[in-house]
Amino acid sequence: MLPIAFFTGSPVEWGIILVIVLVLFGGGKLAGLGKSMGEGIKEFKKATKDEDEPTSVAPTVVKTEEK
Repeated sequence: MLPIAFFTGSPVEWGIILVIVLVLFGGGKLAGLGKSMGEGIKEFKKATKDEDEPTSVAPTVVKTEEK
């Protein structure tokens, strides 16, 4: 007997699950959820891409007054 984590299901079962989810949440909420997930993934990729680029910091010279 396989653990539940390895359950993939047939296309018919996935279709039934999709219909149930659509009935429960509606198309508008699912579209909004997909959009927000896409934006989150885009922001994550942008942040990881920016991290890979080395940042150069210009050296600063501090002048002190001599007495």
